[in-house]
Amino acid sequence: MALKQDFPISRGELISQYRDVRRRSEKICLPLAVDDYQVQSIPEVSPPKWHLAHVSWFFETFLLRPFAPDYRLFHPNYDYVFNSYYETVGAFHPRAQRGVLSRPTVEQIYAYRQYVDECMERLIESVDEKCMHQISFRTVLGLNHEQQHQELLLMDIKHNFAMNPLRPTYQAREGIESTEYQLTCLDWIEKRGGIYEVGHGAEGFAYDNETPRHRVLLEDFRLATRLVTNAEFVEFIEAGGYQQARYWLADGWTTVRQQRWQAPLYWERRDGEWWQMTLSGLSLLEEQEPVCHVSYYEADAFARWRGQRLPTEAELEIGVREQPLCGNFVETGRLHPRPAEDGQWFGDLWEWTQTPYAPYPGFRPLADSLGEYNGKFMCNQFVLRGGSCVTPHSHMRPTYRNFFYPHDRWQFSGIRLAEDG
Repeated sequence: MALKQDFPISRGELISQYRDVRRRSEKICLPLAVDDYQVQSIPEVSPPKWHLAHVSWFFETFLLRPFAPDYRLFHPNYDYVFNSYYETVGAFHPRAQRGVLSRPTVEQIYAYRQYVDECMERLIESVDEKCMHQISFRTVLGLNHEQQHQELLLMDIKHNFAMNPLRPTYQAREGIESTEYQLTCLDWIEKRGGIYEVGHGAEGFAYDNETPRHRVLLEDFRLATRLVTNAEFVEFIEAGGYQQARYWLADGWTTVRQQRWQAPLYWERRDGEWWQMTLSGLSLLEEQEPVCHVSYYEADAFARWRGQRLPTEAELEIGVREQPLCGNFVETGRLHPRPAEDGQWFGDLWEWTQTPYAPYPGFRPLADSLGEYNGKFMCNQFVLRGGSCVTPHSHMRPTYRNFFYPHDRWQFSGIRLAEDG
């Protein structure tokens, strides 16, 4: 079911969407053993059971407590355990220590989800009509928030499994579409410079960081019609790309040396061949697939090595705005990028841009505690566009702004090249 972004929305349809998204989170966790719910391989990753509880805490905190007068907390200390970063809500458990919490148990967390779900449905059914618009907006915001955590769940499960020397398998490779592709040559689309409008300006839901719609001045530019492939990135490695400082930003070169990077995350060399960890276990590297799990630093260095550059987020938005919003999203079930094809504009991998994550001109965050959702992170990160193979299709818009720190690699991120026109 696609999330309805338009308002007003009927109570019945809102409940239907709520159930659909909540079931999807639990479906993602079905292949896990109870022991898997506890693991936190690095500070950036959260245990799967924490994700399941945190998204429930969001509904409890921003809908049930302020709008359901008779609501009783499921547990008085869950505010501390499952608050992520909302300073205006109260203190919270350190992010890097989420994996040390053996309690609440997985069973208790599922009971918490059921309790919140029952209360949310009663709220939607009974709330006064004058509050319904606010309830609808906050519920749809909470559902989009949960969809973000569905992607994070798959990212984090992959990292947790990749750090295990047994290389566990999340899903079997059998039954996953496998098609022979003829790799297309790197082609380009050209766009004329001028003054364009970018940002969300249509009806329906969008995050506050996608607004307001505003004008930008662009020079002529060209965008690659497909993503950079594994084979092309291997050429960069074999040319000594990780050993030559001239291709790297200073912070990137420092990171390469400190972390001893020699290849993208999840790649390993075995008997002269490259292998990569996937959610279907360890597999031989497919040369035609887009290179995945690269940092901003690696994407930028590769582009410099090629004599090209990364696109700006405005260039990407202008370049894809007339393209259909279709591609390899989580609904395909692959949970891995497909071989690179000409005209591959959405899905498969988030695409790094050279644009720092900053507010648009005239940006105003949401009121009260919800204003912490995006605005407080507008520093030291870069924007990614386009969605990935673990992104829900209904979660995407051409104006969607994802953001990560330049050293981050565990997200499903890739490279699209650009050139000046």
